[in-house]
Amino acid sequence: MVKRPVLTVKQWLASVPAERKADIAAVRAAVKRRLPKGYEETVDWGMLAWVVPLKRFPDTHNGHPLMVAALGAHTKRMTIYLMSVYADPKLRKDFQAAYKKSGKKLDMGGSCVHFKTLEDLPLDVVGDAVAQVSVDEYIERYQKARPKKRS
Repeated sequence: MVKRPVLTVKQWLASVPAERKADIAAVRAAVKRRLPKGYEETVDWGMLAWVVPLKRFPDTHNGHPLMVAALGAHTKRMTIYLMSVYADPKLRKDFQAAYKKSGKKLDMGGSCVHFKTLEDLPLDVVGDAVAQVSVDEYIERYQKARPKKRS
């Protein structure tokens, strides 16, 4: 695994290429506006991330905080990762339907939605998806999905 430098949010934002700064700022603002209380903005896995703080839920499978969403500024595109959409078939179906209704073309992998410019991403649809799952619900879903530990 590639070792990434530990960055603060401010450092990560400063590292975004100039031509992407406005788009990243707009997506970040849309997420922060709709993110339920209790999540924390940080940098993890080399991306801007919104997580359940470890002080709130330290029992994760990899020692990293539970990530509900993340934003990456890659070489040829940007990506918003929506783990709550990935983990919930109903949320995924609703997200895909809302995206289609927006008239924009969805380029989606498992949890990742790729976009080249801000015009490719319906911020209201992303905001609605982020707003759907509280910290308590997210932790509960995570715990139900994890295999039970043997004693």
